[in-house]
Amino acid sequence: MTASHPDEQPRVTAEDFLEAEPDSLGDVEIVDGLVVRLMAQSEAHSRVVRRLAAALEDARDPAGPCLRVGSDVAVRFADADDHRDDHQLNIRYPDIFIRDCEPYDVNTVRDHIALVVEVVSKSTVDADTSEKHKLYARAGIPGYLIVHFDKSWESIDRIEEYRLDWSGLRYMPHKVHHTALVLDTPVTVAITFDALHRP
Repeated sequence: MTASHPDEQPRVTAEDFLEAEPDSLGDVEIVDGLVVRLMAQSEAHSRVVRRLAAALEDARDPAGPCLRVGSDVAVRFADADDHRDDHQLNIRYPDIFIRDCEPYDVNTVRDHIALVVEVVSKSTVDADTSEKHKLYARAGIPGYLIVHFDKSWESIDRIEEYRLDWSGLRYMPHKVHHTALVLDTPVTVAITFDALHRP
């Protein structure tokens, strides 16, 4: 997701967020209480997210564990270590995630996510490769995929696959996919980059 957060933007407490209607804040994420406005994505970004989510959903094994695929759904991560109520809340909307079928709760869904995917855009490279990389690992999410575009921002260059290391606190590189995404967990799927980004 594309984001900007000028200093004049408001802050939100966990209580305010949980009492509000789900769409009352508009297109935002909340980082340490700071409201981060989200901006429209490119057509290529939207297309890749949509097609990859569909491929992951289709790859679920009916005989296997119950899995759900979500896209741009609120996930609450651990609060920041700050004594001020309006500097603690962390709400993200991952591009895609796969979770178990426990009832959705914004406060606990992070504990049920098996794989999270971020499709990088020009303004989210740092967040997706650094901030979210650390955030998702600390939440104990077993797998993280980062989809990178080439210089044209129209075609996929590579998909980096990370998995939690033995400590369960950080990601280690598992594989870099160059022409097709081939996964064996939490679903078994093989899809070419051409199928994900063709016009």
